[in-house]
Amino acid sequence: MKKAKLNFKTKLCYGLGNLGYGSMGQTVSSFIMFFGTSVLGLPGILVGSIIAITSLWDGLSDPIIGYLSDRTRSKFFGRRLGHMLFACFALALNNVLLWLCPISDNTVLVSIWLVGFLLLQETFNTFFATPYSALCIDIAPDYNDQTKMQGFKTVFYILGLIMPSVLMYIFMPAGVGVQAQFNRQGYINIAIFNSALVLVCGLITIFGTIKQVRSMPNYHEKLEENKEGEVKNCKNLPAKRKHSFSTIMAGYVETFKKKDFRTVMLGYSVCLIAMVFISSVGMHLFTFCYHFSSTQISSLMVCLFGGAIISQPLWVNVVKKYDKKQTLIFALSVILLGIALVSVTFLFRVYCKSDFIFWFVAPCLFVCGVGSGALYCLPHSMYADVVTMEQYKTGINNAGRYTGYYTFTYNFSNSIALLFIGILLDLVKFDASQPVQALAVQNGLGKIVFLGSAIALTLAIIIFSKYNIKRADVLKVQIKSNESNEKQK
Repeated sequence: MKKAKLNFKTKLCYGLGNLGYGSMGQTVSSFIMFFGTSVLGLPGILVGSIIAITSLWDGLSDPIIGYLSDRTRSKFFGRRLGHMLFACFALALNNVLLWLCPISDNTVLVSIWLVGFLLLQETFNTFFATPYSALCIDIAPDYNDQTKMQGFKTVFYILGLIMPSVLMYIFMPAGVGVQAQFNRQGYINIAIFNSALVLVCGLITIFGTIKQVRSMPNYHEKLEENKEGEVKNCKNLPAKRKHSFSTIMAGYVETFKKKDFRTVMLGYSVCLIAMVFISSVGMHLFTFCYHFSSTQISSLMVCLFGGAIISQPLWVNVVKKYDKKQTLIFALSVILLGIALVSVTFLFRVYCKSDFIFWFVAPCLFVCGVGSGALYCLPHSMYADVVTMEQYKTGINNAGRYTGYYTFTYNFSNSIALLFIGILLDLVKFDASQPVQALAVQNGLGKIVFLGSAIALTLAIIIFSKYNIKRADVLKVQIKSNESNEKQK
């Protein structure tokens, strides 16, 4: 069967899936810590522990669902799309129930509600995100097509990151002032909108790429496993073999031993730890230290993610001249510069009115956004290159499982970081019942955000410097692969 052309429509439909998923994920990442501590009134260490547990489960489920999607053969949906369809409807329902968590003095009830629905949320997230990422590798194995697909995916993902800020502006209006962040109904309204968005965008992705999926050469093939448990494509040999969780994780250990796999997985994980410090404690910082209103906070988030969107053409052009590793290291350095500039405004905030200092913070966050624009696409593209190289060597398509290992690594790192942040919030004696925090508490919040993110980004630069794969290596492999396919035809 002739493979369908990877046209603009296919790229657009694929990228749209990240809009709904990105908006819903960013809402949880940005607001759940603040919602749990400042709206529900739970202790920081308890909220941090809850988020850490559910994030860890998200990581553990990734390789399982990735392996499952590699082995799935559906006459209608292929490997990935059936899992994504289930996830769209499940996420839409569960997301609303999560934010309907009651405000109660019964800490046990509130904690069980959060744990239960966050665990389900992360499970359904994995059912969508892991097959979705692997789908990109399946339908765009070419080096240049892969970069273009990641570009579409990144633009819509960043738009999704901006959405919570826009929704905060809409559903937590300026007239309420700084107290708008504490309005529970506002979070529920945002959740309803996000659920509708993830459902619509997900369906567009599924049915907009199904033609490309059905045209893949191995779409109708069955599975065979060799003695080592490796999955191979074969038309007439349907033999299957069950794998346990321990076997799958043993594969993770073997994958982690490979230098380039390990470098990208660890480097991206550490980058996301920096983002966790910023997103999880950012609302605390801007609300209790800078005393910004909900409108100002949403405007700052637009500056941050707007910089990421605007910078996309910049990073695309830079990558044309330099390898991805050098480009990414430079981008991380730009983020560090932006964080340093914001930290200066933090030192002078007590001497200026919040409205005045806002106009200095906004451009600093824009600089951070410009640097983070590369972070949202380059590590994924680099990892896709590693998977492509491995697939060429083995002749086996394990994109789903490798994607699961990738997400497991950064989700495990995030879970540790979130637990640590919860502990730090209690150590600096943050008290959600106090509308005005003591100066020592404010300084503690600043240290958590600025020092935590700066240390993580510096470490990420060191890790990514060990990456070895270059553009020429990938292109050489793809040329050989194409020649081999032509000979087989």
